[in-house]
Amino acid sequence: MTSTIRNRVLSPAELDAFGNDIDAVRARTVATLGQRDVDYIRAVASAVRWIGLSGRLLLMVGAIGGAFLPALLWPLCIAGTLLLALSKILENMELGHNVMHGQFDWTGDPQLNGQAYEWDIAGTSDNWRKTHNHKHHTWTNVRGMDDDIGYGLLRLFPEQRWKPFHLFQPLIAVVFALLFEWGIAIQDLRLGRWVAGKMRLAELREQFRPVGRKMGRQVLRDYVLWPLLAGPFFLPVLLGNVVANVLRNLWTYTVIFCGHFTADAETFPRESVRNESRGQWYLRQLRGSSNLTGGRLMNLMTGNLSHQIEHHFFPDIPANRYASMAVEVREICARHGQHYNTGSMPVQFGQVVWRILRHALPSRPRAALPAMQASA
Repeated sequence: MTSTIRNRVLSPAELDAFGNDIDAVRARTVATLGQRDVDYIRAVASAVRWIGLSGRLLLMVGAIGGAFLPALLWPLCIAGTLLLALSKILENMELGHNVMHGQFDWTGDPQLNGQAYEWDIAGTSDNWRKTHNHKHHTWTNVRGMDDDIGYGLLRLFPEQRWKPFHLFQPLIAVVFALLFEWGIAIQDLRLGRWVAGKMRLAELREQFRPVGRKMGRQVLRDYVLWPLLAGPFFLPVLLGNVVANVLRNLWTYTVIFCGHFTADAETFPRESVRNESRGQWYLRQLRGSSNLTGGRLMNLMTGNLSHQIEHHFFPDIPANRYASMAVEVREICARHGQHYNTGSMPVQFGQVVWRILRHALPSRPRAALPAMQASA
């Protein structure tokens, strides 16, 4: 599936005008930030706590009560698992991810401090801030600079060199989706460098230490302590926690891949970012990102990454503002002759699956096209 989109080539003056128009949207939004934004994110945090607690209690009641009244077992355990998964999705997508971007640092609330927040996932927040907030958002889709392109495992663009192990990437992609939080956890460890003999074991061990501690805490809480509270009826609670985490992993994988690897998403060579202007930076973010349609529920469940374009334009603006900002952003893109990539989740994810299948097969790397004119 190859993009047929042809964006209008902008002159330096037009690029500046494009950048100024996007900057103006940001300035107007920042000027209106206030209590309603704080109330919103605190309501999300409260929902995460209470939905999660309700899910864990239902799992417990189902496991223990089901031993004496079997009819209770599966209905309560399934309901508890789904509630726990919902809590974890909201915490990762709408709360943790957005808070760690510094979207609410201006409130002065220590619980909403982007540098202090630790989220409910196997990876550490410090590593995520490094690999995602800095590397990915600064060098979005720049080959050799953005580690999120294929996450070192998958070949998703024809510019990536094919290797024999890519034949297995349809299977690898499924395993990666199921274990997504663990893949994120080890992303910054650079295991490939250690395998290639470019990193000493002692160095790898030192880098792994904080990651290992976080992994241990997650395993202890979800797979040991909560199940043990059910005593001899621990197995349904353990299974519920496993399934809740897997459901969260599958959802976040789908949302993130739909935001970056659809048919119209582009990658860029290193030289494209030399002396990059503000307008060029915005243009690269636009052409490397994809939105999802679906309305307010989709926005909430994706942490407003249904507006991936706006998120890449304004990563430190509260994400609950993206839907209203998108109206102006889309109009600006149309006025400047730039494609605004959006579509339903089934359509966008179908394009992602096609990329995974198509680029698993051998092909010669495509020569890089002029910066800001490469098609997917």
